[in-house]
Amino acid sequence: MARRERCSGCGLYLMVPPEAQTIRCAVCQAITNTITPFTSNARPNGHWIYVHDSFLGPGRTSYPGSGTYGIPYVYAPHQRPPQPRPPLSFVSVHGRKRALLCGVNYQSKSYRLGGSINDVKCMRYLLVEKLGFPNDSILMLTEEETDPFKIPTKQNIRKALRWLVYGCQSGDSLVFHFSGHGTRQIDYNHDEVDGYDEALCPLDHETEGNIIDDEINDTIVRPLPRGATLLAIIDACYSGTVLDLPYVCRMNKEGFYIWEDQRNPLFYKGTSGGIAICFSACDDNQNSADTTAFTGNNTRTGAMTFSFIQAVQNEPGLTYGRLLNAMSNAIRDVKAGLRLTGPIAALINKVLFGTTQEPQLSTSEKFDIYSKQLVL
Repeated sequence: MARRERCSGCGLYLMVPPEAQTIRCAVCQAITNTITPFTSNARPNGHWIYVHDSFLGPGRTSYPGSGTYGIPYVYAPHQRPPQPRPPLSFVSVHGRKRALLCGVNYQSKSYRLGGSINDVKCMRYLLVEKLGFPNDSILMLTEEETDPFKIPTKQNIRKALRWLVYGCQSGDSLVFHFSGHGTRQIDYNHDEVDGYDEALCPLDHETEGNIIDDEINDTIVRPLPRGATLLAIIDACYSGTVLDLPYVCRMNKEGFYIWEDQRNPLFYKGTSGGIAICFSACDDNQNSADTTAFTGNNTRTGAMTFSFIQAVQNEPGLTYGRLLNAMSNAIRDVKAGLRLTGPIAALINKVLFGTTQEPQLSTSEKFDIYSKQLVL
């Protein structure tokens, strides 16, 4: 009869076949010895490597398109001994406010970005200096970090997402900011309206795969308790519904909006009573810009991140509707200013600006965007 064992790496429960001596975790790839009784190294819950994901539970199957489609978290028995794993560094779980900031420049790659790390540095400044987030409540993953467990790899981002919501209670305010590449891929479990899963690209996505919207929703949206708030700011291509939230705000250029209901009766994508809100750089079929146009010098930033920070700083107490309008107008104004004139202008402008970028708002519940204030 199958039994439950904790993964020696990430702490998830694994369902272990009776004949198994060791087992590999499909999330963190750690190999756990199932013969010797497991001795937990768990430290106080401020140590995010040991966060227990009780909401994932035993028997969870892996996410389609995440590299292990259709394979349960428990793999076939392995006979080689468990591999030692270095201890992870810690980030404290700080109470009422907590933020995870991920910036990926993909340095040395042909598709490298120049502004993602700048984006998360600016976001950290906004949260700490303007919005009262304590320094030790923020976990930042970038390629510049010296701690190997704060590099934005797929495994580290997954663990950081679990840290973000661990122990979350009513009154908590959580922020998830990602700046980097996004993509879309075929939806294998048929929960998407457009037939595609949206995904974030970690630093090692070429070998480890992407982090798809189904997993992001399961990890940081579903566990959100009543009275808690999650705000996600996703500056990436194809990111419109990357949290898989049920309602998408469709707004025209005049500011009129309707809520588009994307719920599927076969899949619950809401919270456990809290509210999740996501600002995305663009719609699911659009690209987002990494540009120097906003800074006036050679410093690159994401268009969406810069316009978000600018609007929040310039207008304290603004509503979600006012913020969405301000971001959209800022990006339109910059693009209009960059457009070229001259004999070949039409051709060049079509190449450079043929794809529009319209920031998107999606939520776990509908509300009046012109009366509800942004509160962090």
